[in-house]
Amino acid sequence: MRLSSLFLGILGLAASFMPQEILAHYGAHSSGLGTLLLQVVGALYLGFAVLNWMARDILIGGIYARPVALGNFLHFGIVGLTVWKAIASGTSRSSDIVTGAIVYSVFAVWFGLVVFTHPTKQ
Repeated sequence: MRLSSLFLGILGLAASFMPQEILAHYGAHSSGLGTLLLQVVGALYLGFAVLNWMARDILIGGIYARPVALGNFLHFGIVGLTVWKAIASGTSRSSDIVTGAIVYSVFAVWFGLVVFTHPTKQ
């Protein structure tokens, strides 16, 4: 949970406070609706980061804290699949996009294991 919280927090802060720079880096128009949407996504990521940080010490898995685990699983799984689809279609093949796809896939697998297996107390 700590690692996903840190990852989402960094992305959320960057998207919230540097949307024009991010859009310019990827060659997109850096004003108007794109900037607004990126800031909204940044706020969502910060919300997920805080949720994960607050849940870092609770038992998660099976029926315990299922909404937290399922929300993370769906987020990382859907974004991971979407990014891999963009890579496969040739739309986005830069190294940072591929790295992001790998990171999202790892988190998706990890949260999938958390959601669909019974937790064990350490």
